[in-house]
Amino acid sequence: MMVAIDESECSHHALEWVLANLRESLSSLPLIVFTVQSLPDFAYLTAASLGSAPVELIQSVQQHQKQASLALLEKATEICAQYGVAAETITEVGDPKEAICEAVKKLNVNLLVVGSHGKGALQRAFLGSVSNYCVHHAKCPVLVVKK
Repeated sequence: MMVAIDESECSHHALEWVLANLRESLSSLPLIVFTVQSLPDFAYLTAASLGSAPVELIQSVQQHQKQASLALLEKATEICAQYGVAAETITEVGDPKEAICEAVKKLNVNLLVVGSHGKGALQRAFLGSVSNYCVHHAKCPVLVVKK
């Protein structure tokens, strides 16, 4: 079982929901907590620096993203420990929708759990939805947990 999380309250709710409601299943299935570091958009850095962005600035942004992801996974591990569940944590870099579905395939996940941000149909049409993408592209059942 894999729970995909980000910094949103919705994804933390999905993790806690799994721990509270699927605890018996977790005794026979490993729990993977997965997060994705989005590829940063360096266009604004390039524009702000009137040319190409300094290498140090790019490295700083990447390091900050990595630290934020590790802190997110550490918090998730602590939440799992409160329920007596040991979880494996994984972070990847890329587009969240594609990285989640690729991890499902690569790790042979039996169930993917994602939170729902509760965006309306119009917002989903313009912004896309990670959960909607995963429902249609993941190679396993997907449980979308609404808050």
